[in-house]
Amino acid sequence: MNNLIIASIAVLALAGCANNKSIYYWGEYESLLYKSYHTPGEATPDIQIIQLEEDIEKAKAKGKKVPPGIYSHLGMMYAASGNHSLALEALEMEKTLFPESSVLIDGMISRSLQSPKQEQ
Repeated sequence: MNNLIIASIAVLALAGCANNKSIYYWGEYESLLYKSYHTPGEATPDIQIIQLEEDIEKAKAKGKKVPPGIYSHLGMMYAASGNHSLALEALEMEKTLFPESSVLIDGMISRSLQSPKQEQ
């Protein structure tokens, strides 16, 4: 009888571990980050923008939240491709969704999106 109880508890515990119900939809975000650092030629800003936008849409369709960092990453890719208005919009969305990131995001905005200073 004790073996049956122990086996049942073990099965339930393992079933609980196997049930990965994350509140976030990660999509290809993690693999995209990996590629951007290890094989940057395979993850140009334009490719990353497309993938991040797709992941955001899939998250909405599945009724899940996007993970922290996805909008800030998207904002930096917009900035890298020269689209500063979309970059600012994405960075502001990151702050809205994750207010604890405000200091970091404000720093990113001031360093990345300010107009270059005029040479005198």
